[in-house]
Amino acid sequence: MSHEIVAVDIGGTHARFAIAEISDGEVVRLDEPVTLKTADYASLQSAWDAYGEMLGRELPRSASIALATTIIGDVLKLTNNPWIIQRTTISQILKVDRHVLINDFGAVGHAVATLPDTQFTHLAGPAESWRNKAVISVIGPGTGLGVASLVLGKDHYHVVEAEGGHIGYAPLDAIEDAILSRLRQQFSRVSAERVVSGPGLSVIYHVLAAQEGRSVVALSDAELWTRALEGSDSLAAAAFERFCLSLGSVAGDIVLAQGGRALVIAGGLGLRIAEQLGQSGFMSRFVAKGRFQHLMETIPVHIITHPQPGLYGAAAAFAQEHGL
Repeated sequence: MSHEIVAVDIGGTHARFAIAEISDGEVVRLDEPVTLKTADYASLQSAWDAYGEMLGRELPRSASIALATTIIGDVLKLTNNPWIIQRTTISQILKVDRHVLINDFGAVGHAVATLPDTQFTHLAGPAESWRNKAVISVIGPGTGLGVASLVLGKDHYHVVEAEGGHIGYAPLDAIEDAILSRLRQQFSRVSAERVVSGPGLSVIYHVLAAQEGRSVVALSDAELWTRALEGSDSLAAAAFERFCLSLGSVAGDIVLAQGGRALVIAGGLGLRIAEQLGQSGFMSRFVAKGRFQHLMETIPVHIITHPQPGLYGAAAAFAQEHGL
């Protein structure tokens, strides 16, 4: 018997909604998603109501909601989003009978576990499947830096939600020392996601400009990323190369800390930079772990290519929790 739910994926910048169908413990359908800017809505409830109005139909009375925050306590404050969500009122304000709350990269972990191999592409490292690995690390830069891990058993899997994007940023050369110094002017503690995230490119860009004595025009993060990936701005392109180095360093640290035997890169930004990432210094930094370089060289790295792993994974998490 199939069951419809509303799958929701709320990050720092966007809230995504889609109707999903679950049958026999699997996600068998994910409708075209609707993406709303969180800045345009005062709360989850107002965005939920707007989504229902856009569809022009009554929404299912079940929901699985992925949130860019740790799911602890009754009051949830998103890390890079002003919305505040009170867990005890969700059923009432959204008019649902059953719901699941999950960390956004926990949801991506469920997607990694349940999507078919056709939704992944090999990026670097040994060209082998990660399906036979006991522990898979999952990482993805976006508005922040999402991290999770996936533990695979013979007939089951378990997702470990984490906040690995908030480990301390560890510079490895003089340029990264300068990046850390600039960020310390704003923050008492500098986490990895201050650099390895969408907004982090701007930080790197301004540090490189200062080192070269160049003035720069004010650019939005979106404009800067476009210039970097198009190669139309040499300084932006240099900042992107430095971003890839830092992503490699952090991803390698995460894999070592989690005991990962494979790495999956996820998220819209990860997919957007996939081609350039494989040609960058990402992998040289990923494996550069001193006495454990030989171990890191055995780690396959894949990118998830499904356009909405957060929504798909949220639906999969609902199926797992409710046994549908």
